[in-house]
Amino acid sequence: LILLACGSFNPITNMHMRLFELARDHLHQTGRYQVIEGIMSPVNDAYGKKGLVSARHRVAMAKLALETSDWIRVDPWESEQETWTETVKVLRHHYNESLRLLQSKKEFMKNKQPIERSTEDSLSSQHSVQISLQKSLISFCLPVLPELKLLCGADILETFKTPNLWKEEHIKEMVEKFGLVCISRAGSDPVQCINESDLLTKYQHNIFLVKEWIQNEISATQIRSALCRGLSVKYLVPDSVISYIAQHNIYTEESERKNEGDLLQPLKLH
Repeated sequence: LILLACGSFNPITNMHMRLFELARDHLHQTGRYQVIEGIMSPVNDAYGKKGLVSARHRVAMAKLALETSDWIRVDPWESEQETWTETVKVLRHHYNESLRLLQSKKEFMKNKQPIERSTEDSLSSQHSVQISLQKSLISFCLPVLPELKLLCGADILETFKTPNLWKEEHIKEMVEKFGLVCISRAGSDPVQCINESDLLTKYQHNIFLVKEWIQNEISATQIRSALCRGLSVKYLVPDSVISYIAQHNIYTEESERKNEGDLLQPLKLH
């Protein structure tokens, strides 16, 4: 299984990375999945969120933060598109990428011939049987396509009710085809959100609710506010990210006014 998190990551915090660890532990404990990769996908600048700094900086900070991770990576594809891309289309892209990678692996394994050296001029009957068996084993051991699920905070379920923020058919595709892994957040009641929605109730088997027992409500908005006031954010974000922010003077009162008063791009479009 592959976990995909889409968001602003403005800036990336320790909690953003913690979501992946919590989700992987939970899915492993079900005994049904093996999480093989985590992907962090920063949103495009055109999303229009207040205080959203350039994707160039957000991607760079995320890469610095994840240098110590051996299974989570940053993918800039979404941020590099000409405009904002709907979440379901980002899911489709990464699903197709995993499918393409699988096909490449299958072709490689099918074409890989066993290297056998024989002093005989021709293969013996026993040798032919061995090669046939090896080819069968290679075919049997071909990798399977991993599932791809959207990783998010449980509060994302509440946004499904916001008029024009999400398309109904997109919500359906996300929960039916892909699935959600939602981490609990203070003030959110994901169970109630599911019960109040016929669509979410129908596909609740594909929505994994993960309880965070160690409360850690780090807010990127609060991080930015502290930075604008010249306050320390050490131990809330990685030191490498703090250094990057200082070096490029990213978060200021001016940057916090960016997109102020604007509608989010999905609200403009829908």
